[in-house]
Amino acid sequence: MMKTKDVAWMILWVTISLFSNQGFAQGPPIFTDTPIMLGLEGRGIRTFGRYISRENVKVYVQPLAIPYNINRKWQIGAILPWRNLNPKTEGVGSNSGFGDLNLFTKYQLFQKDGKGKTFRGLIKLSETFPTGNDSKVPAVGSGVNTTGIGFVTGYVTLKYGLYGEIGYNIVSDGSPNNLAYNFAFSYPLLPQKYPPFQLNISVDLNGSTVPEIDQSILFFSPGLQLITGRRFLLETGVQLPLTQSGYGSNKFNYTYTLGTRILIF
Repeated sequence: MMKTKDVAWMILWVTISLFSNQGFAQGPPIFTDTPIMLGLEGRGIRTFGRYISRENVKVYVQPLAIPYNINRKWQIGAILPWRNLNPKTEGVGSNSGFGDLNLFTKYQLFQKDGKGKTFRGLIKLSETFPTGNDSKVPAVGSGVNTTGIGFVTGYVTLKYGLYGEIGYNIVSDGSPNNLAYNFAFSYPLLPQKYPPFQLNISVDLNGSTVPEIDQSILFFSPGLQLITGRRFLLETGVQLPLTQSGYGSNKFNYTYTLGTRILIF
């Protein structure tokens, strides 16, 4: 008779082969990138609504992200956000429109698999173009080019997932560069099965710093994720600032996210 652990191991690899290697039926982190580029994180569509509350402005962002896998190690993609800004300043009206276009590519540097676990890492390059209108106040675009380089790693097992990401962004026109870093822990609440039906909880720490102007922020970001099949995922989460400095009267209150990922081909 097969042991429970052996059955779980067999189900895991059936899930991996049929679910396009979608990270042990754990969805990718909500606020942190993942080194697993298949399944719902590749060759699909991701969109989510993000509401950002700051002291002097309310922002709603609806990005559309389309990743595409060239092969199992190389991915390209694009992200185009629609933004609506509502300043709290008297006499300043709202403004909305498409923001800056982001193109990115990822390449897997290493992959080490074991029984019920995998450890992977990739390099990520991106370029953000100033396609959003920056002539109106408030501006929906930044008006500058941004070149990003980052490293993403993850250790995923049957019981949990650990993810880390660090990136440096080089901004044009003399604007200050910035460093971003993210860490995530995810935990599946239901047993592994196929077809996938999983409820995941996650906790992220998301931070960024701009050394040139002494600006920094660190978010505590809990979230919940529901996988209802091979091709569909729902996720929601909130980002709460633990520490922030250098933002003056425009500090963050919180950020709320609700979205989906759909595997379409």
